[in-house]
Amino acid sequence: LYNKSIYPPYAGGGGFVMDGPLAKRLHKVSETLELYPIDDVFLGMCLEVLKVSPVAHEGFKTFGIVKNKNSKMNKEPCFFRSMLVVHKLLPPDLIQMWDLV
Repeated sequence: LYNKSIYPPYAGGGGFVMDGPLAKRLHKVSETLELYPIDDVFLGMCLEVLKVSPVAHEGFKTFGIVKNKNSKMNKEPCFFRSMLVVHKLLPPDLIQMWDLV
């Protein structure tokens, strides 16, 4: 489905931050490309056309977080404080995280 050997740089799914003008430009350029079935890769394809490179941020944990189940850090709000997007948390973990933060 993709005519290049590697995907363009893209922001891993789950969440990202951008300003309003970029969102408008992405909307326009998205209408010029054939829709690709992997949403975050499609975003990267749109960014590539706009010559915008995504920037990694430590607060985005798109592959989940590593926690020691017995660690006191799990109850420490500062453990979660700098996280913006976290994948692979079960609903009870999410509730605990938001209660702590």
